[in-house]
Amino acid sequence: EECCFSGSTLVEDDRVIAMYHGTGAGAGTMVAVADDPLLLTWEKVTGEAVIKRYHGAPYNVFDPCIWKKGNKYYGILAGRKPTKISGAPRRTHDLFESENLADWKYLGEFVEGDDFSAVGDDGACPYFWPLGNKHLLMWFSHRRSSMYFIGDYDQDRDRFIPRHYGRFSFGPVGPGNIHAPSGCPDPQCKGEVIAIFNVNPGYHTPGWNQVMSLPRRLRLLDGDWLGQTPIETVVSLRGEHKRIGLTKLPANQEVVLEGIAGNAVEIAAEIDPKGANRVELNVLRSPDAEEVTRIAFYVNRGYRGKAPSTLVVDTTDTSLADDIHTRAPDIAPMPFGHDETLKLQVFIDKSVIDVFANGKHALTLRVSPRREDSVGVSLRSKGRDAQLNCLD
Repeated sequence: EECCFSGSTLVEDDRVIAMYHGTGAGAGTMVAVADDPLLLTWEKVTGEAVIKRYHGAPYNVFDPCIWKKGNKYYGILAGRKPTKISGAPRRTHDLFESENLADWKYLGEFVEGDDFSAVGDDGACPYFWPLGNKHLLMWFSHRRSSMYFIGDYDQDRDRFIPRHYGRFSFGPVGPGNIHAPSGCPDPQCKGEVIAIFNVNPGYHTPGWNQVMSLPRRLRLLDGDWLGQTPIETVVSLRGEHKRIGLTKLPANQEVVLEGIAGNAVEIAAEIDPKGANRVELNVLRSPDAEEVTRIAFYVNRGYRGKAPSTLVVDTTDTSLADDIHTRAPDIAPMPFGHDETLKLQVFIDKSVIDVFANGKHALTLRVSPRREDSVGVSLRSKGRDAQLNCLD
């Protein structure tokens, strides 16, 4: 075994069980156990792969996720298989069962009735946890980035039936987009999950260049929509506080906020679009706006079977540098009611921007402004006047 790829852990009484993908000549699914307080000493079960890769196997041997039900352990292994008709590859998660962590029995495909994933997807980095009165399966497609199923876990047949599908990000995996998800149940809030993501680099650097997103709290909203908010402990990072009160946003005019600036900053803004068809919060703005990152919201109130409103993070003008790998804007659909205002919570941490909107969606991207004065903030309303209710 050369190194450790993705996997997950299970806390069981006074020990922690790690199930992960080992690489190299002994490639396969590994299980290791630790019971010391700092989890520094691990013992590998059987000393080798407990689920081995072999030619002709009816399953893939890749990123695993482990859980326990009754007195048995269960694990799903990620991968993809050819579809029956065209032979094109598609996401799969294969289910295994064990009583002792050493011997694993193959039970078949875990996800039943997947009408959502696309040809070319794979099911890497799976995390399977309860979410409200449903279950959440997060996974990663090397073709389309991080996504999820919300559905029902049939514990009698040990099958998962997805009822709703969503994406954590939109557009290509790289450059500058989130990569693999990780997740665990929140012990303080039953039925909720804390998730965190790798974030890919936005330009080439020697060696390794990935960082982590802010942790997100995931909860089930009405209509099986996945609610996403930053974890509450981010308030411990706050420093100097500034506030702007009620401010008119005249149509088609950029309003630059005086005294509000930074590239390590949290911005909480509430905007009433009124009759505007688009409102923008622009950050990391140079004084001449040659470098700027745009957070835009395209308004379609009262979504009823038509195109929903959309949250957009546009990094195409973030930097003037010629070594930046540009990407198209990320566009996330979001329901928006007649009586709603837009509530944005934006975290800028030098080269990363996390955007949360109305507790319903979140987008994370890498940003790479090179000018030292690219720290300004502005607002714009398109079409008609809008109103900034407040900004902190």
